[in-house]
Amino acid sequence: MSAAAELGKLIFKDPSLSASGAMSCETCHDPSIGHASPFSGAVALGGTGLDQAGLRTPPALNYLKFNGAFRFSADGTPIGGFFWDGRANSLAEQAKGPFLGAVEMANASPADVIAKLRLAPYAARFKQVFGADIFNDPDTAFERVAYALERYQIEDKDFAPFTSKFDAVTQGKAVFTNAELKGLAWFNRTDKGNCAACHSSTPPDNAPAALFTDFTYDNLGLPRNNDIPANAADANFYDKGLCGPVRADVSAITDLCGAFKVPSLRNVAQRKRFFHNGKFSTLEEAVAFYVTRDTSPSIWFTDAMGQIVIYNDLPQAQRINVNVTEGPYNRAGLAPALNTQEMNELIAFLRTLSDGYMN
Repeated sequence: MSAAAELGKLIFKDPSLSASGAMSCETCHDPSIGHASPFSGAVALGGTGLDQAGLRTPPALNYLKFNGAFRFSADGTPIGGFFWDGRANSLAEQAKGPFLGAVEMANASPADVIAKLRLAPYAARFKQVFGADIFNDPDTAFERVAYALERYQIEDKDFAPFTSKFDAVTQGKAVFTNAELKGLAWFNRTDKGNCAACHSSTPPDNAPAALFTDFTYDNLGLPRNNDIPANAADANFYDKGLCGPVRADVSAITDLCGAFKVPSLRNVAQRKRFFHNGKFSTLEEAVAFYVTRDTSPSIWFTDAMGQIVIYNDLPQAQRINVNVTEGPYNRAGLAPALNTQEMNELIAFLRTLSDGYMN
């Protein structure tokens, strides 16, 4: 890797750059599980005392180097951007956010970060790479920190290893089991799982293999998760993704309210929590939700009073934005698109997307 990327690796793993002295980038992005959240809870705890809850599940970082800046396609579809709401336009811009986030690394300013970095054992290397006087301008030094983290995520193969069984099969080095092969069929078929509509199973032009995301946004109508303290504290608080509360620049486009970034499904079987609000803790739950959200809404949306309130993690006026036109969501009043055996076969296929099958 380049000298900047090597510095980025050191920064990524350094908890001393946080106000608590105990939170690094790696704390929330575990390399052993695709740089996804290692926590069993829906959100991470950060801040100066590691007691402040975040709003969303930390996203996985693997394969993000193939993502691009936030934009609208010719047909008006939002695409690209980093974080669940796409508010950052590059890996470098994304990298700056957690350093200053009050519920994350909780530094007061870029200067606060750089004051800590000056005491790091690699401070001399930082000056060698970026200039002997780099620390004289904390804002510029902070930009270099973000650049180093970006280069690390671009250059280190661990962020895009392409070493899953799926990759081995496509390279002729392995074969799917019968269940996995059927699962791939359900994944691709528009009348069954229809997963490939957003999680494409074919390579894009800028990657050597399928990424299992198209980097667009979708409104899934998830159940509310009151394990997130902000939700539990205020029944009228809603996380609306592209419409805020963290992002504000596209909030006027109200038909985007409730839309969140489509993540890659690579390493999905290793995740501890699923979706932006971490509502589900198993892959089986996540798949079942997709398949039965509208065929059996009582499973997912029954409140404490026994009332079924569908899509209850959005304000009532914006529930109309939820995707109900694409399969498998378009089957209200009908049988689910997949039966139990087919869901199990789909899950078997999804497990082939975990890296580490090949060296």
